Amino acid sequence: MARRRQSVTIKHVAADAGVSLQTVSRVINNEANVRPEMKERVQASIDKLGYVPSIAAQRMSGSRSYLILALNDRERTIEAWKAREGNDWVDQMLMGGMLKCAEHGYRLIFELVDTHDDNIQRELKGAIAALQPDGVLLTPPHSDNPLITDLLEAHKIPFARIGSRANGGSISLTMADSRMAAMATQYLIDKGHRRIGMIAGPEKYAVSNRRKTGWKRTMEESGLLTEGLCERGDFSFESGEEAAHIMLTRKERPTAIIASNDQMAMATNAVAQALGLKVPGDLSLISFDNTPVVRFVQPALTAIDQPIAETVGRAVELLIMAQRGEELPAMPIVIEGALIERESVASLKTAVDA
Repeated sequence: MARRRQSVTIKHVAADAGVSLQTVSRVINNEANVRPEMKERVQASIDKLGYVPSIAAQRMSGSRSYLILALNDRERTIEAWKAREGNDWVDQMLMGGMLKCAEHGYRLIFELVDTHDDNIQRELKGAIAALQPDGVLLTPPHSDNPLITDLLEAHKIPFARIGSRANGGSISLTMADSRMAAMATQYLIDKGHRRIGMIAGPEKYAVSNRRKTGWKRTMEESGLLTEGLCERGDFSFESGEEAAHIMLTRKERPTAIIASNDQMAMATNAVAQALGLKVPGDLSLISFDNTPVVRFVQPALTAIDQPIAETVGRAVELLIMAQRGEELPAMPIVIEGALIERESVASLKTAVDA
């Protein structure tokens, strides 16, 4: 009688093939130092028994753990979960990372850490000791935290910085934040807008500063003023409300605003309507991220789509390449976003006529 698949272990395969556990592990890991006839013998037993390799079996050779560790900001993630708002950035990150890991026989482990906490290195050392990951995914603001990156370099663990242009022996990937902000700004300029505001994210996030730079450079190159047209938030809805209220109650208010994430964009939309301003009749609005919710507000928001899942999936591929000692491409890797047009932008002439 065939053995049930879930009950088959590496020990059963070794016994059936008449080889050691280590030999089975080397075959599973496709290592070079196994004779072809031995590979065929072990593979025949695997096929016969219906064995599905586990991480424990794969790790027996000692060369790899088959685990990728992903770090994300604890405070912001838990805050969103507690508010039952979810976090599409996290969802997309997990989807891209988990699916790509599965393609290569890896598992993604998700950990929350406080990037500016004095205990960050202690936390990270504990995770490294427990998991022995083959690579680490760093999301903003961890991507540019030397307390984290220096520790990983000291342990010789490959790491990928998402949203960072820094190298330092690491893998870095960006979503062209400066260029995407410039694209959004030029799109509004082409619509006839001249007073284009920016609600930037917090300074500790490098992506926030790059988005602000893209907006400011494009405005200046077009001969447009930026003074009094930029406020900062912290990516929360409340901070977006505060920034939008400041900008929209000024004597010379903007006719268009680019918000550095969807929460702040939705807050701007709410403040505008509370002040009696029509979107897009009196104020055009563009958001960053393009999470699902922006399609369901009124009006649906034009947004810069961030290819988060694709970027994280590519980071996983590069981490696995690095662990195998394969040659990596030039850094940083840039995964381009796109402007998704919806209903929150009107040409200035159309808006004035309305």
